[in-house]
Amino acid sequence: MSNVVADKYGLQVGTPTLSSAGAITFGPEGILFVADNAAATIFAIHVGDDAASAEPVEVAALDTRVGSLLGVARENVRIAGMAVHPGSQAVYLSVARGRGASEVPVLVRVTNGKLAVVELADVPFAQVRLDDAPGVDDDRQDIVLNRSDAHSETLEIRGVTLTLTRVKLRASTITDLAWVDGILLVAGASNEEFSSTLRVIPFPFGEVMQSSSLEIFHVSHGRYETASPIRTFIPFDGNTSVLASYTCTPVAHFPLTDLQPGAQVRGRTVAELGAMNQPLDMIAYRYEGAEYLLVCNTRHPLLKIPAAAIAGQEPLTSPTEPVGVPREELDHAGVRLMADLGTDQVLMLQREATGDLALHTYSTASL
Repeated sequence: MSNVVADKYGLQVGTPTLSSAGAITFGPEGILFVADNAAATIFAIHVGDDAASAEPVEVAALDTRVGSLLGVARENVRIAGMAVHPGSQAVYLSVARGRGASEVPVLVRVTNGKLAVVELADVPFAQVRLDDAPGVDDDRQDIVLNRSDAHSETLEIRGVTLTLTRVKLRASTITDLAWVDGILLVAGASNEEFSSTLRVIPFPFGEVMQSSSLEIFHVSHGRYETASPIRTFIPFDGNTSVLASYTCTPVAHFPLTDLQPGAQVRGRTVAELGAMNQPLDMIAYRYEGAEYLLVCNTRHPLLKIPAAAIAGQEPLTSPTEPVGVPREELDHAGVRLMADLGTDQVLMLQREATGDLALHTYSTASL
């Protein structure tokens, strides 16, 4: 990276010390933003890819191969985030190596089917700490579905078996990230009483971060809620708003102009995708001039939503069965994470029938 670019974005050469690695997304000039919930910090790291490739990505037994790369069994690999470099089209993964207190955060690059650890020694980077994060001694909890570890419990509710993991609220400080026109949008939980939060962080880091508390009507629960954090979101409508999805599974619309410092913002619930379910990822893509959304979930199929239906959707404000904008179920089983790969391909991290994780590429025409 040139000194001009480093100076432009306030990056200094050094070694970022990650305590954990969760959601990731790319910003300008190939800068990778990495969420570190344990440290309540976001790192901006220049990863230095140059060669461009738009070839479809197909990688079988990904978790086994990542485990082999890191020297652990497949069961000790958890892939927490995925992003595609906008220039090289290399796939980046944020990975937890090990379990519980022994977890070690690692970034892995996938290029032309080959895996490599992203070395973090002597790289240009910057970091910002979230002062409104839940404290390490905050006893409030968040519930994560479909993630098994030593703290998980299995419950059967109305014939549906769920795996619940209770984590400290601090572990959900940052649940998702998005880069929009010079700012980093950061969803997650805060130390406020109304803990569901969407932050606006200017980049380069250094200017004042703005935080807004969020409120939505949760159809499955039949009430307005302010505690459950956004699980996944995307910029929408020409980057003037966001669409966000929550556990059990409302989808809500928030205009960015509403996100003022200290404001409590009520989102417009536009869809209810079903109870006892947690959204895992959401992306948007275009095909033949129309925009579509994809939402992958812990329990329900991959869902496709026409973006054009959202603008005219009246707010959902009563407890009913799944309603709102139309949606279509797609036959893509086990999708866990997604990313746009070029302009006409979508990359999916999928759990196969064998139990393996794999990377598959689909043309937008096939969706």
